[in-house]
Amino acid sequence: MIEQLREDVAALAAPGTREVGSTGHEEARSYLQERLERLGVPGYGGQGYDWPYEVGGQPFVNVLAQVPGADAAASPVLIAAHYDTCGAQPGADDNAAAMAIALAVGERLLAAPAERRVILAFFDAEEPPYYLSPAMGSVHFYENQRTEDIHCPLVMDLVGHDTPIMGLGDALFLTGMESDPGLAQVIQRAKRPEGIRAVPTLNRYIGDQSDYHIFRVNRRPYLFLTCARWEHYHAPTDTPEKLNYEKMAQIAAYLETLVRETAVQPLEGPFEGYDSTPVELEFLRSAVGPIAKAFGMPLESREDIDRIAQVFIAQLGL
Repeated sequence: MIEQLREDVAALAAPGTREVGSTGHEEARSYLQERLERLGVPGYGGQGYDWPYEVGGQPFVNVLAQVPGADAAASPVLIAAHYDTCGAQPGADDNAAAMAIALAVGERLLAAPAERRVILAFFDAEEPPYYLSPAMGSVHFYENQRTEDIHCPLVMDLVGHDTPIMGLGDALFLTGMESDPGLAQVIQRAKRPEGIRAVPTLNRYIGDQSDYHIFRVNRRPYLFLTCARWEHYHAPTDTPEKLNYEKMAQIAAYLETLVRETAVQPLEGPFEGYDSTPVELEFLRSAVGPIAKAFGMPLESREDIDRIAQVFIAQLGL
């Protein structure tokens, strides 16, 4: 898997930019289509992979595919990663790494289907100046292109690097567990590879950061996976050789497990209507217990989580 992850990231970053409307943007879309065709993943809704749209005279294209599931009638899970970049930069971590992981998980789900169908969504126009606008690919998909309810989106952004917090390079943050009580059960059941430490936390600490936004504001359960920002965020130095491909392979394995567990878990709400503190504390103690203790920070209450979250946010520059 690691070599395929390297190959996908290198190909997607090779043009030097995937800025909307650029040649590299078109080349990335073509590469995604070719990879999906080689894998044998059908297009979403029985159509092709390209789902074009236009906003304010500007053309955009979402790339959508669908992996069959055991229950064809059940609403699908969605794996999402945007494919554009913020300006003229190679975007290896932002967001070629997530696209490569999505392709890897899609291949595994083809070989052994989950309980539900799984949409592989490579969204356009996530980056500024389109972020949170009607042109944003995930917004347009939700409001105009989806043909059914989505059981739960699992969105990835910035998942290729070592997390820039001392002693926590292997961390993977998850927000959105608070959106449905069933997602706490998903995260507790999902087997975590030894190569990563999962740290579930509240979205309100950081605010909406990626394509899950449109699902959250429409009160749909969601999960967001990220290694947070780092020194090469939105920079020309975001290049493939800086990524941790071993960590990416572990994230792919974990994402596959999360998808399978989400597919069998009823998500019946209430939306953001339960206390996720006990589960957050459980994972924090496992992930950062010794570090927190060394700094005299107990992990016993929501107030303790608030304090350690502020430390993380300060270190990440959020």
